Amino acid sequence: MRLLSKSNIENIAIGASLLGAGGGGDPYVGKMMALSAVEQYGPVKLLSVDEVKDEDIYMPAASMGAPLVMTEKFPKGDEFTRAFNRLGNYLGKEIKGTFPMEAGGVNSMIPILVAAQSGLPLIDCDGMGRAFPELQMTTFHLGGVSAAPMVVTDEKGNLSIIETVSDKWAELLARDQVVEMGASASVSLYPSTGRQIKDNGIQGIISKCERIGEIVKQHDRGKDWQLQQIHALTESQHLFDGKIIDISRETRDGFNYGQMTVQGLNDYVDQKMIIEFQNENLIAKRDGKVIASVPDLICLADMDNLLPSTSESIKYGKRIAVLGLPADDKWRTAKGIETVGPKYFGYDFDYQSIEELTKEG
Repeated sequence: MRLLSKSNIENIAIGASLLGAGGGGDPYVGKMMALSAVEQYGPVKLLSVDEVKDEDIYMPAASMGAPLVMTEKFPKGDEFTRAFNRLGNYLGKEIKGTFPMEAGGVNSMIPILVAAQSGLPLIDCDGMGRAFPELQMTTFHLGGVSAAPMVVTDEKGNLSIIETVSDKWAELLARDQVVEMGASASVSLYPSTGRQIKDNGIQGIISKCERIGEIVKQHDRGKDWQLQQIHALTESQHLFDGKIIDISRETRDGFNYGQMTVQGLNDYVDQKMIIEFQNENLIAKRDGKVIASVPDLICLADMDNLLPSTSESIKYGKRIAVLGLPADDKWRTAKGIETVGPKYFGYDFDYQSIEELTKEG
């Protein structure tokens, strides 16, 4: 157990934004909400998964919807804890802590806010090891833990409790409500025992995000050193350097959809990369050849300072480095590929690991 300081939170926000694979929401919005909560209510306890009791109940709280909308439809601040507390009341059980459902600029920060406001500990794990766009896309789902019952609420105070026959139905019904709530809302879901967290969570993700943030902030060590450290920590590969020369995006059905074209720089002059996204980056093609796809991570960072770039913040002319990270082994199972592989997102090719694709390339 340790207490999270403001500097810890700032580092976590940076690292989580990188692991968000282009999604997970604006890191600045999430960081400011978490810092404000800690300043008002005091520091948050971070527990390792080994410190939780098998029989205790823990729940995440998160933002659901199109990340781009949150930059204009700023959260009120109490809706996340409202969702969390209402689901606990509905279950009729004492909730002993919270954890992020995904790594992302906002959704790694919201549980810190909830932990501070509720006086509960934060567990060092998540349910993705990255960010994904749909509710059933979690390692808890892979392990048979139900997303429902879940709560959906908005900044106005509208609130619903959803019971569903499957996690996909939870996604469909909750998504419709989120769209009506303005394409962004707050949710609490996947109530889990400590045993289920130990079996299904991606352990140590918050500490990993923090370490990434520490590396990114050490600009004085030089970009080469920073990349070496990130590669060693995440087993990532440097896929591309380039400048954004075209980007299209639209908000549809509660998601941000789009595509960006990157003109190569440095070692990649005369090459082009196309990245397609649905909130998160889904596939990357270099000169027409797929070199990375879901569930592996396609992460964007400023080419000069390595600060992460989300899909909604990318603009024409921005210079980016593209990193490819292998997904957690839980995603590389048959059920994992069925749930989040390229064919689920409508691509007509089978998943190959980033290690295989870059070796071929």
